[in-house]
Amino acid sequence: MSPVYMEVAGAAVSPHHYIDGQRVAASTDFELRSPIDQAVLGRISEGSPADVDAALGAAQRAFAAWSALTAAERLPLLERFADEIGRRAEAFCQLESRDAGVLLSRMRHGVVPRAMQNITWFARHALTLQDRRIDTEQAHHRVHHDPAGVVAVITPWNAPLMLSTWKLGPALAAGNTCVLKPPEWAPLTCSLLADAAHAAGLPPGVLNVVQGSGAVTGAALVRDARLARISFTGSVPTAKAIAHAAAANLVPCSLELGGKSPFIVLADADLDAAAATAALMYRNAGQVCLAGTRLLVHESVAGRFVAAMRGCVERLVIGDPRDPATEVGPIIHPRQVERVLGYIERARGAGARVLWGGERHPFGVQYVQPTLLTDVAQDAEIVQNEVFGPVLTLQTFASDDEAVALANGTDYGLGGVCYGEPSHAIALAERVRTGFIWINSFGIRDLAAPFGGIKRSGVGREGGDWSFEFFCDVKDVIVPNQPFRASFSAR
Repeated sequence: MSPVYMEVAGAAVSPHHYIDGQRVAASTDFELRSPIDQAVLGRISEGSPADVDAALGAAQRAFAAWSALTAAERLPLLERFADEIGRRAEAFCQLESRDAGVLLSRMRHGVVPRAMQNITWFARHALTLQDRRIDTEQAHHRVHHDPAGVVAVITPWNAPLMLSTWKLGPALAAGNTCVLKPPEWAPLTCSLLADAAHAAGLPPGVLNVVQGSGAVTGAALVRDARLARISFTGSVPTAKAIAHAAAANLVPCSLELGGKSPFIVLADADLDAAAATAALMYRNAGQVCLAGTRLLVHESVAGRFVAAMRGCVERLVIGDPRDPATEVGPIIHPRQVERVLGYIERARGAGARVLWGGERHPFGVQYVQPTLLTDVAQDAEIVQNEVFGPVLTLQTFASDDEAVALANGTDYGLGGVCYGEPSHAIALAERVRTGFIWINSFGIRDLAAPFGGIKRSGVGREGGDWSFEFFCDVKDVIVPNQPFRASFSAR
């Protein structure tokens, strides 16, 4: 039996589930290795259907009391939850860097502060949703956002802490209780979240964490009729399986899925700025769903753009994500490495030309060189499918109409980037079918704004009021302005 707590990267973290306010060891476990050097980090409890049943039962029992609190009464508890994340900031940073290969500098300066904000912002925003009023000539309407019930939160391995808190923040603030299923390949920061919630005084059962595989643990979770909502970020095939299981119980799903986003460079773009931003698409080893992985460049500036981008890419530091100088770290798992390299080899076989990269990086076995492929057809696998690694493609266009056709020519529609003279870039961006698109920038996010994709990139929106529309049951209490007299008319 593995210990209740183990040490990883100098931080104490439990390998066990967190159910009904207690650590619970499973009868089976699995080995967890670091993507940095393949070192064994420990053995992690594998959630069985019985473990999932216990977590759902705990969440169901806790729902009545938690949902009965007002948003103002939940606020101090959730603010303490965020504070406890802050108190463990360095542990979260070290664990996710070791566990998922995320840059330690990015964890310190971006992810952990954002995780805290995810909890506090939504807890405070919930206060604005109480008793919204609509007055008409006939009646006075009081619109309530009632907690939906027990929520399943399923997060991916590329950003486990950020995306878990992004979902838990509004779900808990709305008055729901949650079962969090962490990614099998990177579960440690989700486990530490449970400690933060416990220390903050969240009542037992309000937040439960059950670790394990999607095939066993995740499948048992999403098919359960006790769920009121399922919030998932991950791949399209897994989303289809979740939606199929949820359909049997008519459980609403929010699905934030993959991306194959266009990065459009117009002839009037600032090419140096565009090239520097394009090089950012290799961050987190390309394991970012909203990255602009399809470079679409006007043919008149393609040569200059490639030269400028090459200079940026050659300066990228690839190595240990714990080194402050590192800009590109490892790929999460050996299976993902083989998947990425397989895409590159098949693209080469289909006639693609490698402008740079295309091989393993000598730093380590789970490192792949930043890669750019050109001479690719629009219907090529490498253009149409999400690789989720440091692999970009380059296509050129001669007109805005051609750029729009290329941009819209996949089954995905998550994000996008457009560089050019602002009015020109905005006009073109409005024709691109996507959930969001950045103009002369990348990565700007606001918790009040909607986030999500279209087509195979997802169902629903997260952020601001959109998160609460999903995690709540919206109820209209109608009071007539005049005395009401029932009557029936013949038809």
